[in-house]
Amino acid sequence: MESTTNTMVNGSDLDNNNAAGGGGVVDVYGEDFATEDQLITPWTVSVASGYTLLRDPRHNKGLAFTENERDAHYLRGLLPPALMNQELQEKRLMHNLRQYKVPLQRYVAMMDLQERNERLFYKLLIDNVEELLPVVYTPTVGEACQKYGSIFRRPQGLYISLKEKGKILEVLKNWPERNIQVIVVTDGERILGLGDLGCQGMGIPVGKLSLYTALGGLRPSACLPITIDVGTNNEQLLNDEFYIGLRQKRATGQEYAELLQEFMTAVKQNYGEKVLIQFEDFANHNAFELLSKYSSSHLVFNDDIQGTASVVLAGILSALKLVGGSLADQTFLFLGAGEAGTGIAELIALEMSKQTKAPIEEARKKIWLVDSKGLIVSSRKESLQHFKKPWAHEHAPIKSLLDAVKAIKPTMLMGTSGVGKTFTKEVVEAMASFNEKPVIFALSNPTSQSECTAEEAYTWSKGRAIFASGSPFDPVEYNGKVFVPGQGNNAYIFPGLGLGLIISGAIRVRDEMLLAASEALAAQVTQEHFDKGLIYPPFTNIRKISAHIAAKVAAKAYDLGLASRLPRPKDLVSYAESCMYSPMYRSYR
Repeated sequence: MESTTNTMVNGSDLDNNNAAGGGGVVDVYGEDFATEDQLITPWTVSVASGYTLLRDPRHNKGLAFTENERDAHYLRGLLPPALMNQELQEKRLMHNLRQYKVPLQRYVAMMDLQERNERLFYKLLIDNVEELLPVVYTPTVGEACQKYGSIFRRPQGLYISLKEKGKILEVLKNWPERNIQVIVVTDGERILGLGDLGCQGMGIPVGKLSLYTALGGLRPSACLPITIDVGTNNEQLLNDEFYIGLRQKRATGQEYAELLQEFMTAVKQNYGEKVLIQFEDFANHNAFELLSKYSSSHLVFNDDIQGTASVVLAGILSALKLVGGSLADQTFLFLGAGEAGTGIAELIALEMSKQTKAPIEEARKKIWLVDSKGLIVSSRKESLQHFKKPWAHEHAPIKSLLDAVKAIKPTMLMGTSGVGKTFTKEVVEAMASFNEKPVIFALSNPTSQSECTAEEAYTWSKGRAIFASGSPFDPVEYNGKVFVPGQGNNAYIFPGLGLGLIISGAIRVRDEMLLAASEALAAQVTQEHFDKGLIYPPFTNIRKISAHIAAKVAAKAYDLGLASRLPRPKDLVSYAESCMYSPMYRSYR
C-alpha cells in the first residue's frame, strides 16, 4: 500500500493531509481533494469488516447472527446486542407491514426487504402467501409499475435499450450471476390492463420472479428480470421528468425485430439451451409473433397466452364437477380476443379434442369470441388478425355482448377484455336465465379492470354463479350464505411449470405440457374445497401444488423425448420438492 498512499494529487503528498476532509483518514484516491471535473475511482479498499456482509442481501441475517457469527465475521458493534431468530423477525415485519394502510407502501417495504435480507423476504412471502401475494403481484404491482419512476431505488434486473444494440451479449455479462435458469422479459407495451408503461414495466418481471422462488422453489440467484426498452407511446410518461426510460416513440418493424433477435441469440449464447425465457406483457402483435418465431429454437413460454390459458382451463375442469357434464357439452363465449382470450380458447379446444378424439377444428366450433367490433363471425374473416381467424364461425353479425349472450346461450362466460364493468347486470341475468349454475370468469387485471366484481356476479345470479377472477376479491355473503370467489391467478401455474421444465432439463415447451399442468392443478381441488364453492385450491398449499404440477410437466417432457436430465427420477414429486429453495437461514462458520 506504500506506493498507493504516497500518490501525488495536485502536486501535494497525501500523507500531509491526514486530517483533511476524509475524516482524519488518508484520502487514498484523492476524492476529497479532487475538483468536481476531475475523475475519481469508485472502487474502495476492502478491510476485514462485517459491514459488507450486512449489506449483502443473500447472506445478511440482521439480528439473527449468533454470538459466534458476530465474532467470526467482524460484526461486533455493527449490530445492537439483542439476538432475534427468523420467526421473531418475521413476526415483527408482518406487524409493521399491517400498519400500512396504502398497498403501495407495503409493496415498497417488501422490495426494500428483498434488497436487504433475501431469505427473510422469501420466508415472509411463503408463510403469508395469501396476504402478501396481492402486494408483490397483481393488483398492487400494477400501481407500482405506474409509479416506478418515483419509487425506483436501485436496479433489480437488467435494462436493455436501443442504446445497447450490438452490445447485448456484453450487457448480459454485466449481470453478476452466471447460472441463470429463468428469465422473465417484458418490453412494457401492455402491462396488465394498464397499457404502455415503457421501461417502468420492470415491476412485472421482478414480481414474477419473486413468485418463481416463493411458489416454485427456484433459487433467487437463478432468476433474471429483464426489461427491453424500445421507447414508449405513452405521452404522459414521455413528459414525466421522473420517467426512467428512453424518451422516444416505440421502435417497430425491422429495428424492433433486430433488437429482439440479438437478445434471443445472446441469451442462448451466454446461458445455454436450457434457460427458460418467459415473455411477459408484450402487445398482442408482438406476443404471438415472438412465441411463434422462437418456440422451435428456444425454451420459451408466454405467460399471457399460455399461462393464463392453463390456469383458466384448470378452473373450467374443476367447475365441471359442480356444473356436471363434460367439457364437450359446454358452450363458451369470450369477451376479448387478444393474447389471453385466444390463448385460453385454443387450450380449451385442445383439451376438448384430446377428450373426444375429434379434430380440433370441431372443438373450436363450441367456442365463440367477441372483440371490440362484436361477435367474431366468418363474414368478418378478411379483416381479422391472423390469431382471431380460427374463431370466425358461421353466424349473423352481432354487435353487443348482451345480444351475443342471448343468441349463443353459453354455459361459460369468459372475460379477457381488459375493460372493467362490461359484465353488466343484464348480461349476468341473461346467463342465469338459461343456466342453473352459470360459470362466469372475470379475468382481467388489475381489480379496476375486472369485467364484474364477485359481489355483482353472486347477487345478479341470485347466488347461483360459479365465479372466478384474475385479481382477488373478498368472500361475499348473499342470502345468509358465504361465497368464496376463485382467483384464476397465473401464479398457480407458471412457478410449477418452470420448475418442471428445469428439473427435467427440457429444451422446448409444448402444448401437452400446458394441458398436463392444468390437469395437475384441477386434481388438487378436493371435495372439501368444492363444498366451500372453491374451484381452485387455497394458495396456502401452493408449494405442494407446484411440486405436483412440476412432476406432471416433467413427466410429459420425458414422454415427449424433450428432457435432457437423465436418468429420469423415479418419484418426480419428491424430486421436485427436494429441488426447492428453502428460505431458512444458514449457519456460518
